[in-house]
Amino acid sequence: MRLMGAKQSSLLWYLIAGFLLIALVEVFLSQPQSVMIPYSDFKTLLTAGKVTQATISQDTIRATVDLNGAGKLLPPAEYLAIKEQSAAGPGLDVPLGGPPIVPAKPAQAPTGTAPGADLHQVQTRRVTDPQLTSQLEAAHVRYSAAPDSTWLWTVLSWVLPAIVLVALWNLMLGRSAGAGTSSMMGISQSKAKVFVESKTKIRFADVAGIDEAKQELMEVVEFLRNPERFRRLGGKIPKGILIVGAPGTGKTLLAKAVAGEAGVPFLSISGSEFVEMFVGVGAARVRDLFAQAEKLAPCIIFIDELDALGKARGVAGLNGNDEREQTLNQLLVQMDGFDTRNGVIILAATNRPEILDQALLRPGRFDRHVAIDRPDIKGREQILKVHARGVVLAAEVDLAVIAAKTPGFAGADLANIVNEAALHAARTSKQAVDMKDFDEAIDRVVAGLEKRNRVMNPKEKETVAYHEAGHALVAESRAHADRVSKISIIPRGIGALGYTQQVPTEDRYLLKRSELLDRLDVLLGGRVAEELVYGDISTGAQDDLQRATDMARHMITQYGMSGRLGQVTFDTPRAGPFLSAPQAASRGNYSEETAKLIDEEIARLIHEAHSRVRRTLTDKRAALDAIAALLLEHEVVDRAALDQVLRQHPAGPHRQDGRPMERALEPESTAHQV
Repeated sequence: MRLMGAKQSSLLWYLIAGFLLIALVEVFLSQPQSVMIPYSDFKTLLTAGKVTQATISQDTIRATVDLNGAGKLLPPAEYLAIKEQSAAGPGLDVPLGGPPIVPAKPAQAPTGTAPGADLHQVQTRRVTDPQLTSQLEAAHVRYSAAPDSTWLWTVLSWVLPAIVLVALWNLMLGRSAGAGTSSMMGISQSKAKVFVESKTKIRFADVAGIDEAKQELMEVVEFLRNPERFRRLGGKIPKGILIVGAPGTGKTLLAKAVAGEAGVPFLSISGSEFVEMFVGVGAARVRDLFAQAEKLAPCIIFIDELDALGKARGVAGLNGNDEREQTLNQLLVQMDGFDTRNGVIILAATNRPEILDQALLRPGRFDRHVAIDRPDIKGREQILKVHARGVVLAAEVDLAVIAAKTPGFAGADLANIVNEAALHAARTSKQAVDMKDFDEAIDRVVAGLEKRNRVMNPKEKETVAYHEAGHALVAESRAHADRVSKISIIPRGIGALGYTQQVPTEDRYLLKRSELLDRLDVLLGGRVAEELVYGDISTGAQDDLQRATDMARHMITQYGMSGRLGQVTFDTPRAGPFLSAPQAASRGNYSEETAKLIDEEIARLIHEAHSRVRRTLTDKRAALDAIAALLLEHEVVDRAALDQVLRQHPAGPHRQDGRPMERALEPESTAHQV
C-alpha cells in the first residue's frame, strides 16, 4: 500500500507539472504583443495624427503609432501644433486622456517613414463607429482587415500541448510499468526475452548431477527435432512441463539446455513480469506471449518463478488479487487453446509447487512434473567438473574429496565454491588452485568470512577451545557419528567463534534411532565440556541447543520414536518440500495432556544425552585437555593432528570407521559453531 501511494503521488505531481507547462505555453503564445488602450485614446491618437497604420479585425483594432510624429510627413505648422499639444519628451502623456503608453515591442517602420520615428504597437477593443473609416482616410492612415489565424498558430496552440501531454503520459507509463516498457502502446506487450539458437549455447553437457531430469526432458528435444516420429503413432507431447526443485539446483539452466539441444527459439519470462498496476495488462501480455510464440514456432516458452503468477486463487476481497487472478485465468485459457502440433512447448520452474493452483497442475496443462533434488556425492563431483573446466587446478586436487565435504550443496553452491577457491588462489598469487584453496572456500561458504583480527580475551578463547574439543571428542567416540575433518577456533561470520567440521563419506537417506541419539550427543558435546571443565556454562551453545531440541522434537512428534507415545505422529506446520524457511510453532491437534507428555519426552531425550556425554568426556578428560591445548596453540587442528592426540590418549570405545552418516535435519551444514 505504501508503494502504491508513492506511485500515485508521483503520478499526481507529473500531471500538475504538465498542466503548468501547458498553461505557460498558452500564456506565452497568446499574450498580447501590443499595449491595450481605451478606444477613446485611440481616437485621440488618430485625431492627433500619431497613427501611421491600422489593422482592423472583427473585435479589435491593432495600430502603429508614432509618438515623435516623425513617421508622417506633415507641414511644419501642423507638426508644431501637435507637438505643443503633447507632452514635451519622447512619450505621450496625460493630454491624450489616459496613462502614458509603455512600449511593448518596437514596430517595424513602414517603408518611407522619416528618420527619428518612434513607432509602437497599440491595441483597442473595436466599437460600433461608422465614421472610423472616413477618419482613417482623412488622416492618410493605411488600414486593412486582419487575416484569419495562420496554420502555425493552430499547430502551436493545439498540437504542441497535445504532444506535451502524450510525452508526460509516456513517462508515467515507463516509470510505473518498469524499464522494459518504453512507450504507451507497449505496456500490453510481452516482456519475454527471445534467445535464438545462436545465443542459446547451453547444452545438456553443461548440466550435470541431474541425469534423471535430463532423460525426462529428452523427449521434448526429440519431439522438437523430429515431430513426425510421435505423430505417426498418434502420440502427443505434453503441453506443459513443470520443473520443481530447491533454489540453485539448475531448473533454469536445464530449460535453456532443452532449447539449446533442440535448436529452437527460447522465450524466457518471469512470472512476476505479467502483473502490473494497470488492470488487464497481465492478461494482455499473456495473449501477446502466445501470439509471439506461434509466430516463432517451433519454440519453447519458459516461465520462471511460476508461483508468482500461478498461486492458488482465493476468495476475492479477502486474500485474492483480482488482477493476478485475471492473468492466471488468461494463462489457463491460452494453455487450453493452443495445439502442441504447432511446436510450442511450455516449460515452467518453481520451488513452491505446494501453493500452485490445482487448475494449472491438471492433465492438459502442465502434464508432466520433473523434480530436481539436491545432487548426491556423484552428482556433486560431476557438477564440480563442469564448473572447474575454466579453472587452473593443481595436480593434487581431488574433486571427489571436495564433493564428500559438501553434502547437501546445490549446483549454485558448488559453482560458488569453485569461484571462491579461484579467487583465494589469485589473492595469494598462486599459479594454480590447490586443495587448501578449496578448503578455505568451503569454510567461507559454510561458516562465513574468517576474522583473525577479532580481539578475544584469553579466557573466552580457552572456553571456545574446550567447547569445540568437546564436539570433536564426542563425535570420535560415537559409532554412528561423522568423522571430524577439522577443528577451528578462528572467528568467522557474524557470531561464530569456532566450529567443528564433520565430513560424511557417503550420502545417507535413512537414519535409525541409534544414529539420531549419537547426533544428539555430538550436539551437546560443547556445552557439557564447558560444564565439566569450568563448573559453569556460557551462551556459546545456543545454536547447539536449538538444533538438539528440534531433533528431539522431530523424533517424538514426527518419527514415532517414543515408547510412551507409541507409533503416532503429531502434525505440525511444515515448510515446502524445497524450502527450509522456519515455520511458526503452533499447537497440533492433540490434547493438553498429550502436549505435556511430548514436552516430558523431549526433556528426557535431552537429559539422557547429557548424561551419556558427561560420562564420555569424564573418561576422556586427558584427551579433551590435549585437544584444547593444541587448538590454543595452532588455532586450527586437522585430521592428522587429531588422530595423533587420540592415539596418545586412548580411553573408552573407539568409533567404527566406515559407518558415517549425513546430517538429518540440516544437510547443508556440516559444522558445529559456537
